[in-house]
Amino acid sequence: MARNPKENLEKIQRMLTAWEALAPDKKFGGMTLAQFRAVAQPALDSRQRIDNLEELVNQEQARRDEADEIFLEKAQLVVAGVLADPEEGPDSPLYEGFGYTPKRDRETGLTRKSKKTGTK
Repeated sequence: MARNPKENLEKIQRMLTAWEALAPDKKFGGMTLAQFRAVAQPALDSRQRIDNLEELVNQEQARRDEADEIFLEKAQLVVAGVLADPEEGPDSPLYEGFGYTPKRDRETGLTRKSKKTGTK
């Protein structure tokens, strides 16, 4: 009867709160409230570690995005430098190696519409 983690957390919290408020000195299932809390603690600790790791992931993603922006700005300067270089330019293997389409391979943009002859 596995539930989703959110439902499990709600159940843990609900049971601990109710037991603590309504019958803190009684034993159920052969356990005291403290023993039951000890059983629940690894699940709560795991959730806290997951929350901490998610925060670390979010921070690292922000650092990555910032580094990407800096890289992309510098990459644009490098590409412009390759295009302006008299030995390289827009038809060079280096420009193509950067992932750009060399000038020689670009389409002209010229299109000719075909004449349709309608038959009925």
